[in-house]
Amino acid sequence: MAVYALAFIAFAIDLAKRSSAVTEAEATEAGRASTVAASAGGSTQTLTKLSARIVNDASTPYGRSPSLRVGVSLTVIAFILQVLATVLRGVAAGRVPWANMYEFAMTGTAVIVLVYLVVLTKVDLRFLGTFVTGLVLVMLGVASLNFYVDVVPLPPALQSVWLIIHVFVATLATGFFALGFALSVAQLLQHRREGIAAGAKSVRLRLLSTLPSSVTLENLAYRVSIVGFILWTFTLMAGSIWAEKAWGRYWGWDTKEVWTFIIWTIYAGYIHARATRGWRGSRSAWLAIIGFGAVMFNFTIVNMFFKGLHAYSGL
Repeated sequence: MAVYALAFIAFAIDLAKRSSAVTEAEATEAGRASTVAASAGGSTQTLTKLSARIVNDASTPYGRSPSLRVGVSLTVIAFILQVLATVLRGVAAGRVPWANMYEFAMTGTAVIVLVYLVVLTKVDLRFLGTFVTGLVLVMLGVASLNFYVDVVPLPPALQSVWLIIHVFVATLATGFFALGFALSVAQLLQHRREGIAAGAKSVRLRLLSTLPSSVTLENLAYRVSIVGFILWTFTLMAGSIWAEKAWGRYWGWDTKEVWTFIIWTIYAGYIHARATRGWRGSRSAWLAIIGFGAVMFNFTIVNMFFKGLHAYSGL
C-alpha cells in the first residue's frame, strides 16, 4: 500500500503539472493574440480564441513527464509486491487466495492493476494512473481494516475446480469494468469541458485539455467494457454449472445470482443501446458507471448484508 501511495502521489503531481502547463500556455497564447489584435487594429477575431489543446502522446512534454515514468514504475513494483503477498496467502491457505472478501479484495485489486498495465502497453492511459492507484488504495485499506480474516478451511460447496475458474474470470471481468468506469468518468468530465469551451466560457479543470477527446474516451470505454462483458457472461454460465454441481440446480434466485444477472443485464443494455440505438455521449457513460456501481454493490453490500447460499464473506 505504501508503494501504491507513492505511485498515486507521482500521478497526482503529473496532473498538477498538466494543469499548470495549460494555464501558462493559455496566458502565452492570450498575450500573443492581444499583440496581434492590437497591431491589426482589432480586425482579427479568431486569434483571440485560445487553442491550448494538447494531445497526450509521446510527442508532447506530457508523454515524457518524469512524474509519469515514476508513477508507472512504482505501480509495477507495487503490483509485484501485491502478487507476492497474494501468492503467499494462497500458500498459507493451501488453496487459491479468493475464498472470502479479504482474499477477493487482494486478488481483485491486483487484477485491476494487471489489466491497467496490460492495456497501457497498447494505449497510453497513464492519465488514469491517479484513479487506478487511488481505487486500489481505498479497496486494500477497507479490506485490511474491515474484511481481514484468518486462514480457514474451505466450506464443502467451495471445494471445487469451479472456484478457480468462476471466481478468477469474474475478477478479470471486474478489472475491465473498473477501467471502463474510469474512462467513462473522464469522458463525462471531458464532454462537459468541451461544451463549456464551445460556449466561450472559462474552464476550471484545465488539465482535461491534455487528455484525449470525449469521443476517444468513449470508444476506449466501450471496447474494454465489451471484453469485461464477455468475461462476465462466462462468469454467469460457469456459476450456473457450479451451482448444479454443488446444490443440484442451475438457478435458484439467490441474491448473489440475481445481482450477477442484473450486472449482466446493465452491461448488455449498455452495449446494445450504443451499438444499435445510437446512444452516444453522456448517456452511454452513465450506463457504464451504473454498471460498475452494481459490481461494487454486489461485492460489498450483497456479501455483507444479504444472506444466501453465496454468503462466503468470511466475516
